[in-house]
Amino acid sequence: MSVAYDYSHETARDAAVVLRKQLLIDGRHVESVSGKTFNTLNPATGQVIATISEGNEADVDRAVAAARRAFEGTWSTMRPAERAHILFRLAELMKQHGDELAELESRDAGKPIAAVLRQDLPAAIDTLTYYAGWADKIHGDTVPTRSDALTYTVREPVGVVAAIVPWNFPLMIGMWKLAPALACGCTIVMKPAELTSLSALRIGELALEAGLPPGVLNIVPGPGRVVGDALVNHPGVDKVTFTGSPGVGRGILKGAAGNFKRVSLELGGKSANVIYDDADLDAATKAAAAGIFFNAGQVCSAGSRVLAHEKVYDDVVARLTARAEALRMGDTADKTTALGPVISDKQMKSILDYVDIGQKEGATLVTGGRHVGDRGYYISPAVFANVKHEMRISQEEIFGPVVSVIKFKDEADALRIANGTAFSLAAGVWSRDIGRVQRFAKKAKAGTVWINTYGYTDVRLPWGGAGDSGFGREHGTEALANFTEPKAVWMNLNV
Repeated sequence: MSVAYDYSHETARDAAVVLRKQLLIDGRHVESVSGKTFNTLNPATGQVIATISEGNEADVDRAVAAARRAFEGTWSTMRPAERAHILFRLAELMKQHGDELAELESRDAGKPIAAVLRQDLPAAIDTLTYYAGWADKIHGDTVPTRSDALTYTVREPVGVVAAIVPWNFPLMIGMWKLAPALACGCTIVMKPAELTSLSALRIGELALEAGLPPGVLNIVPGPGRVVGDALVNHPGVDKVTFTGSPGVGRGILKGAAGNFKRVSLELGGKSANVIYDDADLDAATKAAAAGIFFNAGQVCSAGSRVLAHEKVYDDVVARLTARAEALRMGDTADKTTALGPVISDKQMKSILDYVDIGQKEGATLVTGGRHVGDRGYYISPAVFANVKHEMRISQEEIFGPVVSVIKFKDEADALRIANGTAFSLAAGVWSRDIGRVQRFAKKAKAGTVWINTYGYTDVRLPWGGAGDSGFGREHGTEALANFTEPKAVWMNLNV
């Protein structure tokens, strides 16, 4: 494996300045009520890059009150076309500040800068412009019921939205939540992940510059068990949109019952990537490697289970191993770096624990699965062979650069294994047999099925799953339903 641990650029970036960030409430930067702060680290070096005000229940109260005032005062009653103009201006500002946003995201989340510039930032801007275009096109229907009445429907904004964003794609997934909610006329209190708050806070500043009225977007960083719980339980919040773990998702459902908040959850995954013996093995294994090692495996739809037909199993293992060992790790500021660190020391230890579990269960660790480098949270990409479907490394979400290669015999066996977890977010299948891949797509328990490709998403297509992968859909027109309430109007024509 080619590993370049020259940290000089990373260290220089971190030593240049430690940022000081505050909460964003009602259009102003403010300290937290408690005065407490927390540090955020660069996962590539472990060094402090920012000190951020730490929100609590009192700060959530302030933010929710500001969001309610903005909702009732200006934003929900503004002409939809004007809302669209503001969102388009924000998209343009994001383009103008693209290098700055990419730098923040790279340092804060430990992402290779090339990946942020290639995917995360363009996807965030695309999402914003897509929903900006929808702002003045959200409408109801005229429904014929009887001759003496005019009956029609309208779609109204749901109100104040709590947007709880994960640390793996803070910029991109944050915009998945902000853009449709704002386009629909909702106001927002966002809780970015405690580990990755910087890009969200900068987007908040750019939104004000674009003309977003004060209070429409409020940002309260802090611990999930404090800020997140306060938002979920707050009677002034009408809707919660959350991306994260199934365990936290279950807690959100319980908390939301207090005032019957609407909830949408995009949770975990243990996605199967099925490779048949008639597949283009070079293309399939190249995509399979990208499908698990991209973003250091910290992707909800990561293809963490590669199912290989028994005739090509050894070949698939060898090809995946070669690709894993060829990935270039190191300085995230280097545009040739393909694999960055995982997000934190805690996450690194969890992943390495799973590597130990896999070996104790009897799987063969072919390559990787080690902490590498003398600083930061780098893990060499791991390939497990001889994995049994029932093993924990096959059933539980590891959320790291670890792939389990599982052997199957035929279509029924592949489908049984692919559908045999609590998750149902995504799946992939590789074969030249059109009938076979269509049968798989029909029977796979997954919100997205990729055929002879893997990992692509687009804001124009719905995204989400069921079971431990959550419920509700982001993206496309499905997301507009998340942030609007339908209302039926019945007018008597005989008056």
